[in-house]
Order: sequence, then C-alpha cells, then structure tokens
Amino acid sequence: MEKAKVYFTKNLTKESLVNLYKTAKCNLEGKVAVKVHSGEEGNQNFLHPEYFKDIIDYVNGTVVECNTAYDGARNTTEKHKKLLDNHGWTKYFDVDLLDAEGPDLVLQIPNGKKIKENHVGKNIKNYDSMLVLSHFKGHPMGGYGGALKQLSIGCASSYGKAYIHGVGVPENLWTADHDSFLESMADAASSVVKLFNNKIVYINVLANMSVDCDCCSVAEDPCMKDIGIVLSTDPVAIDKACLDMVYNSSDPGKHHLIERIESRNGYHTIESAEKLGIGTTEYELINID
Repeated sequence: MEKAKVYFTKNLTKESLVNLYKTAKCNLEGKVAVKVHSGEEGNQNFLHPEYFKDIIDYVNGTVVECNTAYDGARNTTEKHKKLLDNHGWTKYFDVDLLDAEGPDLVLQIPNGKKIKENHVGKNIKNYDSMLVLSHFKGHPMGGYGGALKQLSIGCASSYGKAYIHGVGVPENLWTADHDSFLESMADAASSVVKLFNNKIVYINVLANMSVDCDCCSVAEDPCMKDIGIVLSTDPVAIDKACLDMVYNSSDPGKHHLIERIESRNGYHTIESAEKLGIGTTEYELINID
C-alpha cells in the first residue's frame, strides 16, 4: 500500500478546517453525514458546534450521533435530543440521531478478528458519504480517541457500543479482555469503511488534549498544549500521525497523555485496523502552513 497523505495545519481556527478540506481537494458527494461527538453533560473539553459550523456548512452535511451504552445525559433518545439542543447542535444544523428508533442496522464483518457483526444506527444507510470530525485526546479505556474510535464506538448504536466493548457479549461491556476490545473496535471501524466504500474524509483536531474523553461528565483538564488539525482519507494514517505528533512534541505535558495511551495499549487499535486493510501507518505529512 502506498503512503497515505495526511494534511496538517497548526492553525486551529474554524476557517482552517475548510482550508484543509479545500487544499486536500476533497469532494464528498451526495447526502453527507457528519459524525461529531455531542459532548457529555458537564464535559468542559468537547469541541462546540460553533467551531465546526463553517466546515459542516461547506459540505452541506447533516450532523449525526448515536446514543451511549452507559448512564448519563445521552443513553436514551429523549435525553440525548435534549442535550443536542442544550449544546447548540440543533441551533446550527440538521441533526440525525441515527439510532433514535430501532431496529439497528447490522453490518457483517466476515474477516473480523473478534466480532463478525456491527450494530449501528439504522439511519446511517440514508447517507452517501461521511465526514468524521474527531477531537483527538486521551480516553479512559481506548487510551486515545480519534478517527478509528469515531468510526467504531461513535457510529455504533447504544446496543452496538455494548457489543463492541463486550467483544460480542454486551453484558461484558466493562469486563471483557482489553486487547480483544481494542481489536473489536478495529473490526467495527472496518465495517463502516466498507459501508461507505471509502467515501469518508477524516479530520482530527489536536486541541484540549485531556487524558479523558468527551464522554466523561467530569474530565481532567488538558495536560499539554494544542498542536493543530490534520485531515486524511485514511483512518489509520491520521490516528498514527496524531500519535506521532504527541510523541514528538517538546511539551513536557505530553508524558501524562502518553502514559494514558500506553497504559491502555492504545496503539493496538491502529495496528489491528491496519491488518484489516482499511488503512496504512505509512504516511506523508503535508504541512499547508
């Protein structure tokens, strides 16, 4: 596989999101789903809808989300819709809660290493392409959160999230073998890539890089300085590039984030996804500044 192209800017403005997209000559066609993280109630680090407005408007996209598998403000359709209102997403965009109503769409994963199917919000089938907007930061279970997590856990229904976490046994969502969970995330991500036939563009924003996820209602404050924004059509390459930027940073605060990534074996998700053939860790970094 030839090297993937990963475009980078250190400028974290909302205008830079559009500039990256134009520079990379991306062209998402048809009805575009824009996967975001709505942000758990009380979380101070998630990226707000105002920040993403220009790029979502540019692609004429519909914001999409799914319910969670754990208690909080997003685990039922009623509560999640209220939070989407409160966080301002519905003020600016058409919003589609993909699993607002069942039944789930079940995607088959014949070559999956740990799971052979992925349960996603059924409305995802109504879209022709997808823009995946990810806030790159740490994560209590995955070690880090980026494009691959948005593809897998992010697109999974409430049941599907438990299914991935539990490695096919939803009741084991908090107790399953950890590396098997990471491999299940890679399996699930591959099914979404296949569903859209690679008609996906990924943007990772390296800002507010807490060790915790935006799914935490009480998250730790960011531990290192912001880095910038990256864009790619390869979900493996973009996450690998982000990890490399963290490791290569001169900011001493990086060690706290790196400890979180390594203690959860976060890189294993990337190498598992690469083995499934949905991307490559070999990339060319193109600085557009």
